Amino acid sequence: MSDQASNTASPNPYTGSRLRTPWRAVSSQFVFNGMLIGIWASRIPAIMEIHSLDKAELGLLLLAMAVGAIASFPLAGRLSDIYGSAFVTKCIAVTYTFSLMALAFAPNVWMLALALAFFGANHGAMDVSMNAWAGEVETHLKRPVMSSIHAMWSIGAGLGAATGYLAVKLGADPLTHFVVGAVLSFALTFPFATLPWHSNRRPSQKGDPIFPLPKGALILVGLIALSSGLGEGAMADWSAIFLVSVTGVGEAKAALGYTIFSVAMVIMRMIADRVVVRTGPVKAARLGGIVSCLGTLMAILAGSFTLTLIGFALMGLGYAVIIPLAMSRATRDDRLAPGTAIASVATLGYAAILIGPVVIGFFAELVSLRWAFLLLTFLTLIIIALASNLAPPRQD
Repeated sequence: MSDQASNTASPNPYTGSRLRTPWRAVSSQFVFNGMLIGIWASRIPAIMEIHSLDKAELGLLLLAMAVGAIASFPLAGRLSDIYGSAFVTKCIAVTYTFSLMALAFAPNVWMLALALAFFGANHGAMDVSMNAWAGEVETHLKRPVMSSIHAMWSIGAGLGAATGYLAVKLGADPLTHFVVGAVLSFALTFPFATLPWHSNRRPSQKGDPIFPLPKGALILVGLIALSSGLGEGAMADWSAIFLVSVTGVGEAKAALGYTIFSVAMVIMRMIADRVVVRTGPVKAARLGGIVSCLGTLMAILAGSFTLTLIGFALMGLGYAVIIPLAMSRATRDDRLAPGTAIASVATLGYAAILIGPVVIGFFAELVSLRWAFLLLTFLTLIIIALASNLAPPRQD
């Protein structure tokens, strides 16, 4: 089995069995990546208790994780272009496994910060390389599959979070949970990824930027990813608070907000590829922008718990198609190599997910949380206006 490839060959997978197909191979790594994030997130309360952290200290530690992820993007993109995205993804999967274990072994807060930066770097690097691999699979299959592959990440995150519930019920401490969870996640998913895959390669060239930025139309693709990512980040951190402050429900019901949003996103990603086939990426993105726009307006104007949940569901349906389409477009860019292109777009999209909650919080202080969500409405209009840039570049 080999991941070697020439610099000029097109992606050329070999399916050794019915169990191992190109789609399943790359999807298994999206599941794995999500599972490890879900495992970590499910035990954050336990980690806080072990290290006696308050919310502010936890926020700083999560920032270390984010910095590690963003810093890894350009390196992962370049390595994917040089050595092949499938090979790099599988290598990172190994170190990512150990990085989750390191979180539980950290003896103090400072070591935990370093471990989180390492964990975030592995997560971010794998995010870039596996998206580049997904783009190659999509090109090979000659039909849109990016959305369904991204849905596998959400399913993996849910499965990982579910292990946290099981671990608490069984009385397992984070160390046992992280070690067993990481090993089992790897063992269950990696066999699917052993499908040989031949990637295009582009040797590193003198003058390549350390931190690549989008160029040409890809700048606008990055803005689309940023607009969607900021909305996703805002929903993750503010949806529950929004329901409490605007509709007056209790904390338990408020937790349903992000759940509804996430479930709607997964469902849409499972069927979005068929939508893209029928409409094309531009119309699909515009439709996603329109649906998410209507969702934000319903959440802002409705005032009732039920109608706000419907608004959140519409936001999930709309946002679901945007990031996969942006990643798919990046892999087809005519100016940057796929890994580098994805790294440049991912930097904007991922950074937006991180700064989204901060930006919404700032506007909430100025005008109230309810009207701060109008920023998300404005961003959906940007998605609609720039959607034409998601069309594949013309081949001369």
